[in-house]
Amino acid sequence: MKFDVLTLFPEMFESLNESILGRAIEKDLININLINIRDFSKDKHKKVDDTPYGGGAGMVMRPDVVYDAYKSVYEPNAKVIYMTPQGKKLDQQKVESLSKEQHLIILCGHYEGIDQRVIDEINPEEISIGDYVLTGGELPAMVLIDSVSRYVEGVLNEESTSEESFSAGLLEYPQYTRPEVFENREVPEVLKSGHHENIRKWRRAESLKITNKKRPELLKMKDLSDEDRKILNDMN
Repeated sequence: MKFDVLTLFPEMFESLNESILGRAIEKDLININLINIRDFSKDKHKKVDDTPYGGGAGMVMRPDVVYDAYKSVYEPNAKVIYMTPQGKKLDQQKVESLSKEQHLIILCGHYEGIDQRVIDEINPEEISIGDYVLTGGELPAMVLIDSVSRYVEGVLNEESTSEESFSAGLLEYPQYTRPEVFENREVPEVLKSGHHENIRKWRRAESLKITNKKRPELLKMKDLSDEDRKILNDMN
């Protein structure tokens, strides 16, 4: 998968070269191309913003500069995304849907935002990572790239993603490793038993308990099995 990121601060994305994403880049499973919007300024001082018409605090990114940066990477099959708090909130369903795309162009705003005319011209899908405001779209873009990349074929094994929180509509079960005893807390016996079916049942039950406690709105009773319903009923 190819990510083209339009940003004023490409150096912020250096952390994506680490860990799982770094290995995915080395294997050419994903490609992250950083486009510095400032490079497309025709101003001798590389200015990319100006004062807003109608007055108000802050500065607004110029439409011509943003559009020229966008045109430099545009391809007809690319999906264009604008990271903005006004967008639809990112969720697991959207992450998995975007992972099936071949080319994402991600636009990061800054200052007081981007001139609306270029947004109307480009007509991107607007996506938010939450109901709060950040100083720019770079951190949200990194969240999007990280979450989507994990579902690109070959980046992780299928088991890793299928059992994660939200992938099956539930939060993930607790994880344990060595030592067997830590501060008088022991690893659950079932996880040391080697009995795969009992481990599966325990993990499913724990996922249901955790989801019911922390995010009960995720539980859709109509989608639960009789076994799941019994576990939930036994908790009440």
